[in-house]
Parts: sequence; structure tokens; C-alpha cells
Amino acid sequence: MLIKNLGETIKNRRKELNIIQPHLAELAKISINTLYKLERGQGNPSLDVLNKLAEVLGMELTLEVKKKP
Repeated sequence: MLIKNLGETIKNRRKELNIIQPHLAELAKISINTLYKLERGQGNPSLDVLNKLAEVLGMELTLEVKKKP
């Protein structure tokens, strides 16, 4: 479920900035197929890929640790 939410967030931000998928992939220096999969909630992106996308999109990666009850 997390990857699907992540993909939707990236897609929404890309659209807010009026960037088409091929251009975002080029700016982030990732493959277009990686971006397609990520936006569809598929695949398992590395932190490097996520960091590159976040940088181009003006976003920040954060890690949230949830304690067990």
C-alpha cells in the first residue's frame, strides 16, 4: 500500500509542476520505465531513485518510525 501512495504523490506533484513523465525521468536521471512503474504503484524503487525524484520535484524524503503498541 505504501508504494501505491508514494506513486500517487509523485504523480500529483509532477502534474502540479506541469512536467511530463519523459522530462521528469530525464531530469532525475532515471529510466522512463522506472518512473512509469513507480507512478502505477509497482516495483521497488531504491532510496537513490526516490531521492533523485524528490530533489527534482522539490520534495523531501522523511522516515517515520512507528512504535509497536
